[in-house]
Amino acid sequence: MKKLGRILLIDDSEADNFIHARRFGKMNIAEEVVVRANGQEGLDYLTTPLPTGHYPRPDLLFLDINMPVMDGWSFLDTYQHLPDEHRARVTIAMLTSSVGDSDHARAHAYAVLDGHEAKPLQKEKIRAVLSDHFPHLIHP
Repeated sequence: MKKLGRILLIDDSEADNFIHARRFGKMNIAEEVVVRANGQEGLDYLTTPLPTGHYPRPDLLFLDINMPVMDGWSFLDTYQHLPDEHRARVTIAMLTSSVGDSDHARAHAYAVLDGHEAKPLQKEKIRAVLSDHFPHLIHP
């Protein structure tokens, strides 16, 4: 079975991180799940070279909106201006516990954002994200 190489989960909720990482593991969809607690930690992770000299490139990034230090919106404001070596070909889905229209409208303003999902992510929603952005991973 084909898998994603890496999922980056940026969320300050330890409970949601635990649930999501466990769900990803049970679904066997990624080689690695990396968790960061806020937008600044996420940016630091993406812009710090690995021992190989390359930068980490997650295939899929789930980003919470409301976090301390740097929220999801501020992360996106900075992320969209990073050089391609830090962000090319990363699918980003915003996570929120809010279903407000203003969040959905604001999310559509970011070209780098590929989706806006309610959390916690259920298995069906994860499969839908994979089907939309990584159809080669979905098996009948």
